[in-house]
Amino acid sequence: MRTLLIVSHPEIIDSYSQQYFLNGIKDFENVTVHHLENVYPAGNIDIKKEQELLREHDRIIFQFPFYWYSSPPLLKHWQDVVLEEGVTHGPHGGILAGKEFGLVLMIGVSEKEYQAGGSEQFTISELTRPFQAMANKTGMKYLRPFQIFQFPYTEDDQKMDILIPYWQKLTMENNDSLATREKWLVDQLEYAIKHSDHSNEENILEHAKTIMEENQSTIDDLKIVLDQMYHR
Repeated sequence: MRTLLIVSHPEIIDSYSQQYFLNGIKDFENVTVHHLENVYPAGNIDIKKEQELLREHDRIIFQFPFYWYSSPPLLKHWQDVVLEEGVTHGPHGGILAGKEFGLVLMIGVSEKEYQAGGSEQFTISELTRPFQAMANKTGMKYLRPFQIFQFPYTEDDQKMDILIPYWQKLTMENNDSLATREKWLVDQLEYAIKHSDHSNEENILEHAKTIMEENQSTIDDLKIVLDQMYHR
């Protein structure tokens, strides 16, 4: 699976949150990071180039700061000009049909403010309805948004707790089962082993991978026992 991460942020160099997450995926082989303001500083979008990028990828993710309950202006402009009827969607289908679509949102206030009784009055799900409608219109499968609240104010250990599910949002099969998550972890360990320059680190990673695979075997055995019990 190949993921196209379309990032929109007019001042990305000054954004601690964006820099933290983008630096964390710079070595991911199957993720294409596409920062719109960097590619199109004058706002003149190459429509054919963008549509070709969409063709080449299986999962499309928009990543942006949640400005006034929506996206930065260049991402909205991208939608207006790139999502052409007859190419990306239409009565006879389009290049986006069957692909996955999701959002990664950097949000400046606390999570409780977007819940019932919070100061923002509406939930993130309600405020992102236009993106859900866009996914529906283009035939894409809408994924649950990945929401990052007040990231600069979180503790260091909490930052890592957020980073790992972020990686999963970009690269893991859209399935939250334990088996899927464990397979993803094994794949990441194999990748780390392959690209490790230190033998000691490689030994540790190999050991962790073995433990994961043994745990998966145990889970599979338990599933067989449970299946037998339910079908007696």
